[in-house]
Amino acid sequence: MLKSLTAGAACLGLAGGPVLAQAPGGLIYTVVVPAGEFGSAAFLSELLSTLAAAKAFCSSTGDSSLQVDCLSERLEAAADGIPDGTDYEEVREVLQDTSQQLKRLARQNRDPNRGRVTVTSSTDPAQKTNRPLIPVRASAQAAVNREAAKMFEEAGKVLLRSAEAAQERQTQYAQIAAAIDSNKVLLRS
Repeated sequence: MLKSLTAGAACLGLAGGPVLAQAPGGLIYTVVVPAGEFGSAAFLSELLSTLAAAKAFCSSTGDSSLQVDCLSERLEAAADGIPDGTDYEEVREVLQDTSQQLKRLARQNRDPNRGRVTVTSSTDPAQKTNRPLIPVRASAQAAVNREAAKMFEEAGKVLLRSAEAAQERQTQYAQIAAAIDSNKVLLRS
């Protein structure tokens, strides 16, 4: 629906600004269509906050064996929050790919003596993981964390390389890459 609204607004010759839309059921919402610039500063800010919150949430688990899969789950949630047909499709793809790699890494190094765990935030009980997390066995944790850190670095590099061709993307992608890369701090503790 967002794609058709954006295209429709562009066809009307609107020079960037809010566009009101009405959803079924009488709900009215505002869609801001940027005028000739890449992305939206508000959406970028929201995405950066989501990535920072991922680090904070996973850190608050207090269980280092859950860090890799927690980050996987949080990246997946961040990717799911990026609508189709936006300027951030590449970002969504990188987040989804990194999430799947982290999940696979956790699964391959699962602690057979522990079950999956659904984590709830200690500061906000309404915030919890969307799926149970896979604990990594203690004997593999250091190697898994090193591998996961490499995955975060690679995700950042992919974003930076894809932004090289388009000047308007460089600044935003660099900020997103830095936010993704900052999550590897959890893996060093």
